Amino acid sequence: MEPDLFTAAAEERQAKDPSASPLAVRMRPRNLDDVVGQQHLLRPGSPLRRLVGEGGSGPAGPSSVMLWGPPGIGKTTLAYVVSQATDKRFVELSAITAGVKEVRSVIDGARRSSGAYGKDTVLFLDEIHRFSKAQQDSLLPAVENRWVTLIAATTENPYFSVISPLLSRSLLLTLEPLTDDDLRGLLHRAVEDERGLGGAVTLPEDAEAHLLRIAGGDARRALTALEAGAGAALAKGEPAISLASLEEAVDRAAVKYDRDGDQHYDVASALIKSIRGSDVDAALHYLARMIEAGEDPRFIARRLMISASEDIGLADPTALQTAVAAAQAVAMIGFPEARITLGQATVALALAPKSNAAYKAIDAALADVRAGLAGPVPPHLRDSHYQGSAKLGHGQGYQYPHDLPGGIAAQQYAPDAIHGKRYYEPTRYGAEARYADVADRVRSRLNGENGSGD
Repeated sequence: MEPDLFTAAAEERQAKDPSASPLAVRMRPRNLDDVVGQQHLLRPGSPLRRLVGEGGSGPAGPSSVMLWGPPGIGKTTLAYVVSQATDKRFVELSAITAGVKEVRSVIDGARRSSGAYGKDTVLFLDEIHRFSKAQQDSLLPAVENRWVTLIAATTENPYFSVISPLLSRSLLLTLEPLTDDDLRGLLHRAVEDERGLGGAVTLPEDAEAHLLRIAGGDARRALTALEAGAGAALAKGEPAISLASLEEAVDRAAVKYDRDGDQHYDVASALIKSIRGSDVDAALHYLARMIEAGEDPRFIARRLMISASEDIGLADPTALQTAVAAAQAVAMIGFPEARITLGQATVALALAPKSNAAYKAIDAALADVRAGLAGPVPPHLRDSHYQGSAKLGHGQGYQYPHDLPGGIAAQQYAPDAIHGKRYYEPTRYGAEARYADVADRVRSRLNGENGSGD
């Protein structure tokens, strides 16, 4: 038998005894219109609709596609829908267990099927990022000559994990994280649908909210937890899935956290203040609460970037680099792995030396500008690259610092209104002590005082 997750035997067993399959399997959509979320990929004429034969045929056949997104948001589901809806031969492989031998076998079978029966083949390859370069190379002739139409799924950034020739021959479709509304609709359908729980229990709002929190945008996780909660409720003879039964079933306490209310801001504030106060353990606690509550990891990463500049600044210039790198990593990998990156960044920021001197400096400068302390740019600093500027005296008397010993010219840079004013007052904490020494020496040279200029 050709490798195929969606075998007729499994379907026959499911039809006879629905409970034999997990709820997440039973609730798989039967057509593209049943798919939750991803509406940007399901518009009329989209590659996925062309794969299932919608939109007619013609000289432009359906393209191979790469489905990229975090776990549990519908990659396998979309492939399953295609397998159900298309009249093409459908073969499934997993890069975890398959190799070049299996790939070549599928390609040979596709060529025979096309030549003998005129039937095209759709190959669903899950976890393609686990294939080596040589294994991915083996797919190229089949994709390029359209012996197979490839649907490849990956949770890793394909620009790093898929070879360029294969990527260039496929359409990259990015799946978006499922929203709470998407998951809420799926949960309601699973509770009521005969394929799901068939109305055997109800789902109160507090239990539903907890399911959404622990799901973290993962439909499979939401349905798995719902099934566990329903099983616990039915075992007790309860008509509804209570929060207590759900917590007991999934072994995960409900975090008292409203992402749209005060708790959202209170916990975020506590995280930043704990970092500012260098209490690494408290900071990790609040970070964990935000993660458990289903907080958007991008929101957390943005707060860490702000903290790196506002509270650490030049006391540790690498702090901002760490926070930005964490934000980029979070955007690429998502939860659950993003928790590790956010934890690393939180620890680094909490234990870094602290300074708000740069933060205070820009705010002080802004306050003066807003108060009207601006004034004209000194003539010797004005643009002198246009005809007639010399007649206006622009650029005259300007000293080019690179021509002078120490690279510093004793000349006025600030407008008269703020000349001599100091905005940046560095601390002596961490790496900023060096900046403090440099600022003192440079200011002395700018004022014409003796100094080495080093």
